Amino acid sequence: MRSRCAAWLLGLALFFPATLLKADVPTVAAASDLQFALTEAAERFRAESGRDLRLNFGSSGNFRRQIRQGAPFELYLSADEAYVLALHEEGRTEDEGVVYAIGRLAWLQRPGRGDLPKEGDPLAGVREAISAHGAGQGRPRLALANPEHAPYGVAARQVLEHAGLWEATAPLRVLGENVSQAAQFALTSDARGGLVAWSLALAPAMAERSDHVLIPEAWHAPLVQRMALVKGAGETARAFYAWLQEEEGRRILADYGFRLPDESGGPDHADASR
Repeated sequence: MRSRCAAWLLGLALFFPATLLKADVPTVAAASDLQFALTEAAERFRAESGRDLRLNFGSSGNFRRQIRQGAPFELYLSADEAYVLALHEEGRTEDEGVVYAIGRLAWLQRPGRGDLPKEGDPLAGVREAISAHGAGQGRPRLALANPEHAPYGVAARQVLEHAGLWEATAPLRVLGENVSQAAQFALTSDARGGLVAWSLALAPAMAERSDHVLIPEAWHAPLVQRMALVKGAGETARAFYAWLQEEEGRRILADYGFRLPDESGGPDHADASR
């Protein structure tokens, strides 16, 4: 009897650590410009650590609101650092977190959907769409993320305002709930193109069915992206947070066009690829 009890207790001791590790699968709230980069990073992290993650992509502003309301996210990667800093002030994150990347904006269009704008004139497609609409030649759509809650939508609006085209594009704009949806809209049959995250345009799944040109950084406010652990985060979320700041995590972000926070800004390279 005693030997059976000892064996049972030993079995529990061996079983529970593995069970608890498997149960620690945190939900990560991530800006949608990270859809491809973070998926690749999570796969590599899983291969190295054996730990799983649930990735939830969407607009940074919506995630900020959900975390404020108590949504069970453990790690938050925002495309606008202001949302993370605001949550920290409200006591929702463990600290101010860290800047993990600087994002870029690009013009994206379907192949054959008019000439691809040149690097020196990346908004040529926008002006073409405005002219076509004014001449009664249809209503070619221009896609961007919703500036109300998506940082890349804010940047897209700033770019159009910089060029004096914001008001003229009003009847042509179609707004995505986030920048990933905006990229999908930009490649539809009735769209001339759209202003989306460069990281999405560089992803192989997107690059094989689209063309793009980079937008100059000086045309919009810097897309400073910050991440932080939400209070109560578990060990897996903490491990992934640390991993993203290490060499391999940083390399993956750089592969998708993100400038790392300790790198100085350089000249535009619109033809950069993975």
